[in-house]
Amino acid sequence: MDIQIGRGKIARRAYGIDEIALVPGQRTLDPSLADTRWRIGGIEREIPIIASAMDGVIDVSMAVKLSQIGAMGVLNLEGIQTRYSDPSPILDRIVSVGNSEFVPLMQELYSSPIKPELITQRIREIKDQGGIAAVSLTPAGASKYSQVVAEAGADLMFVQATVVSTAHLSPESINPLDLAQFCQDMPMPVILGNCVTYDVALNLMKVGATAVLVGIGPGAACTSRGVLGVGVPQATAVADCAAARDDYYLETGNYVQVIADGGLITGGDICKCIACGADGVMIGSPFARAKEAPGQGFHWGMATPSSVLPRGTRIKVGSTGTLEQI
Repeated sequence: MDIQIGRGKIARRAYGIDEIALVPGQRTLDPSLADTRWRIGGIEREIPIIASAMDGVIDVSMAVKLSQIGAMGVLNLEGIQTRYSDPSPILDRIVSVGNSEFVPLMQELYSSPIKPELITQRIREIKDQGGIAAVSLTPAGASKYSQVVAEAGADLMFVQATVVSTAHLSPESINPLDLAQFCQDMPMPVILGNCVTYDVALNLMKVGATAVLVGIGPGAACTSRGVLGVGVPQATAVADCAAARDDYYLETGNYVQVIADGGLITGGDICKCIACGADGVMIGSPFARAKEAPGQGFHWGMATPSSVLPRGTRIKVGSTGTLEQI
């Protein structure tokens, strides 16, 4: 039901994951009978969980270990892994500074240029160890480095920004990424995001996305809702985008995966997202707590270094156990 918030301004009630619960049905199921397998871009995984493309969460080692346990991790190709041949001392600096020094330090560290040869090296390091090479770039980064990624043999390409649409306006001097052409040209499946509405999700599916990422601002290390004022509570966003997937499937016979991204901390959160229609989930802070995570018990947003509008924060999540325990 629409709600009038002022003359000519209409809203509707939306729900976050914490505001809903799952009602038990008339039948129960032994957990041993549950099948959690799913496929994304032709790759089958035992666990429908993807670790976020964040520098405190995923490095080469973490991506390989997640692959080994049946999940998947996405490597950020615009982070420190592709700017520095040895990221370890850089990570030490990030986790050691005080809060007041954090953003200036991030802007300094991320001003170092991305090195195409490191993109190739990281992808091959993952694949040489038997891992799934899932990688992430912003639309601008995808325009620059897609050929490098393709030649290196990445398995999945995530094109991510705070908000992605098929109708992006840019200054005349900037050519925005043509998502339809990009999906057609890339030799690997392309996942697009993020979005939170039926219409945008449907448009991303129509241009050739293998999957869409759903979520703007719910993540623990994300401040997009506070800084930009944009976002939709996650339960409603997932349900709306899942409806777009179902309608697109009925129309075309092509099933596009919906991945809930952000704000999911517990197993219950994941279950509720799947009940709302998600095929899989992308999570960050729970994996940042793993002893194997590169962030050493810290978690930070990847828009923090932005020179135009820094957003994101660093939070101390601690180390609660090994990856398998988590």
